[in-house]
Amino acid sequence: MPADINFWDKSMWSFIITLTILLGGMMVANLLRRTIKPLKKSLIPSSVLGGFLILLIDYIVTKVSGSSMFNSLTLEALTYHGLGLGFAAVALKTGEQKAINGNKKDVLNYGITTVSGYILQGIVGIGALLIIGLFISNTFPAAGLLLPMGYGQGPGQAYNWGHTYEVLWGFEHGTSFGLTIAATGFVSASLGGIFYLERLKRKGLVKTSYEDQEIVDVDGHELVHQKGEIPLSESIDKLTVQIALVLIAYMGAYGFMSLINGVIEAGVMGDFGFNTVQPLLWGFNFLISTVSAVVLKAILRFFKKKGIMKREYTSNFMQSRISGFAFDIMVIASIAAIKLSAFKIKSFIIPIVVVSIGGMVFTYIQCNFIAKRLFKDYQHESFLVLYGMLTGTASTGIILLREIDPQFETPAATNLVYQQLYAILFGFPVLLLLGFAPKSFTNIWITLLVLIVLLGAYSLILFRESIFKRKKVKN
Repeated sequence: MPADINFWDKSMWSFIITLTILLGGMMVANLLRRTIKPLKKSLIPSSVLGGFLILLIDYIVTKVSGSSMFNSLTLEALTYHGLGLGFAAVALKTGEQKAINGNKKDVLNYGITTVSGYILQGIVGIGALLIIGLFISNTFPAAGLLLPMGYGQGPGQAYNWGHTYEVLWGFEHGTSFGLTIAATGFVSASLGGIFYLERLKRKGLVKTSYEDQEIVDVDGHELVHQKGEIPLSESIDKLTVQIALVLIAYMGAYGFMSLINGVIEAGVMGDFGFNTVQPLLWGFNFLISTVSAVVLKAILRFFKKKGIMKREYTSNFMQSRISGFAFDIMVIASIAAIKLSAFKIKSFIIPIVVVSIGGMVFTYIQCNFIAKRLFKDYQHESFLVLYGMLTGTASTGIILLREIDPQFETPAATNLVYQQLYAILFGFPVLLLLGFAPKSFTNIWITLLVLIVLLGAYSLILFRESIFKRKKVKN
């Protein structure tokens, strides 16, 4: 420890203080939700409610004292790493391969639905700003692409591309615009999710997890300890092993990203590498951590098959708890980190309101339409996880899903994890447009046209079976 740092210095305690405030806020939110009837009926997740509660308190503290309760970098780090660690934990769960092999079609459809959601949001964002530009000067129509980045990808990508547009393409206050869109995305996720859950509740189709069961019957769903697993406690605690596996998988992802980043920093890819590949590479840490966890799980399975390992080292129960903790921290930290500074810029108010509402409404309609037709066996779970992801983050989708599927008994959560591989494959052309659109006004119209064509093409792929069946009936 450096000589100028003491145990009583605030910097030594800042991270622990931040975690305590976040978790304390979540506990208070959970208490309010359990005791206040309107909140209990609203079905709003405790992490989301806690996030907005802390955001409000921090706003008051900042106004009174002149400084925030948090270091913004700490909140951003928790947001960024919480998603990656959570997905690594979900991917490390054993016994998932059978579900994936038996559900490949739904995983593919989840991936295409995700990309179609990005595309529709891009069309809505650019279209809205082009129309608003007829009445308000100095608009930046390419900023419409920040809608899928803020809604579909979350605060990290909204910050990355908002900052890129501000620095490279002269979009003044672009960073604030992007972060504000991400903030309204969480609001949209909450409002749309709560509205949908309330509809189900009125129809008697769903109960909150608290109303459904005061104490979860763990043995009836997921065993704390299964035969063949390592003991709960010996020379090394079982939870320690689980956390170590998650971190090893995540560091594997970091090693891969660092390797690619070295190529980018060497200038091999030119401006395309710096402006497009680099932000995408680090923005998709959760996807790469998922792949890394799958590889690690395959290595452990190989060692067990060869007799090198005698016992099962991964625990589904504990990995579920780790992922749940990571997702909760990610959601509450990301909400606490959002900034509404863009609303201080008068010319931003109308564009942000129109784009945000448009994104919420069209995403709701699209997800509802697709869930009804393609995921009939778990329609409601599919809507919640897809809508939550496409307006907030993947963990927001998980939070909404847990309201009606707390033990992840349907394939919805698993589909959400593994669909990312298809999403990046089908979404790559869309991502390229992020660096193409802002170069000129002509490019914006070309981008809008390309998005419309892609939406039509992916919709045909998505509903391929229905289309083929109709043709056969006609023939």
